[in-house]
Amino acid sequence: METRRTLLVDAFTDDPLAGNVAGVVPDAAGLDGDRMRRIAAELGASETAFLTPVEEDGDGDAADRRIRYFTPTDEVDLCGHATVASYASLFADGAIDAGEHVLRTNVGDLPITVTESGRVWMRQEPPTVETVDPADLDADRLGSALGIDPAALRDVGADLPVAVASTGLPFLVVPVNFLERLGEADPDMRAVEELSAEFDAAGVYAFTFDALEADSTLHGRTFAPAVGVPEDPVTGTASGAVGGYLRAVDAFEGDFPEEIRCEQGHFLDRPGHVRVRVEEGEGGAEDGDVTVAVGGDAVVSLDGELRIPEEDDDEIIEA
Repeated sequence: METRRTLLVDAFTDDPLAGNVAGVVPDAAGLDGDRMRRIAAELGASETAFLTPVEEDGDGDAADRRIRYFTPTDEVDLCGHATVASYASLFADGAIDAGEHVLRTNVGDLPITVTESGRVWMRQEPPTVETVDPADLDADRLGSALGIDPAALRDVGADLPVAVASTGLPFLVVPVNFLERLGEADPDMRAVEELSAEFDAAGVYAFTFDALEADSTLHGRTFAPAVGVPEDPVTGTASGAVGGYLRAVDAFEGDFPEEIRCEQGHFLDRPGHVRVRVEEGEGGAEDGDVTVAVGGDAVVSLDGELRIPEEDDDEIIEA
């Protein structure tokens, strides 16, 4: 029976057992999708990243690596915290140097930057933001699904609409007035899953500007039962999508912040922080020339070998 080196890496933090844990299989060559899914289920992290080599193409501009992401139940196209975890662990191993890299995902090739300190920045897809008509999703229904007082949603709804935002993975973005109300959320997971299906989203990202820490821009919580994650501790893809959302709805008076700091995970006792940069190119936002980058630190908390059965073997995967 073969073994594969397998890591658990805590992303968007520099403290073990905080932030968002991701599984990472640094060498997944030869593993098919079914075995990847079974490994992800065995590890139990919200997402596990599987890295394989990429064949050079004729133009010499092939990505450095191919990555696939699996929750315990499904494959997803993009995962910010598992990407940060993967490149931070490769850097810690000495497998890559600081600098520019290119990662091949299901949504295309994404630029990755690793700083000298090991912080990983992931350039995401150009943001798309579609506001949701209150007639299609009112505060009462949304509040019932999230277990939040509908008044906490109406208070901010006039200035900050509910929207579906994406930088590669769509989320239903829901503004909430105060942190106390967001902390009281007690979602009906079946209702949240139905909303995710209705709006073609991976999950719901609820946020408030009423953050715990003075240097944080906002506090967020992510509920994604549709992809097997009831609540995600710290979510890179959702934070990037929210950065695009905040730019699209002109959420800040004056200049847009150079960097947004999203805090998350405190209600799960796994605090972490995602840094988001939203930049306009020479064409300006009116031409859709907007880029979003998500950054964070990560630390390896577990490094071991996983025993994996052959493809036609029904034995349980053992750690």
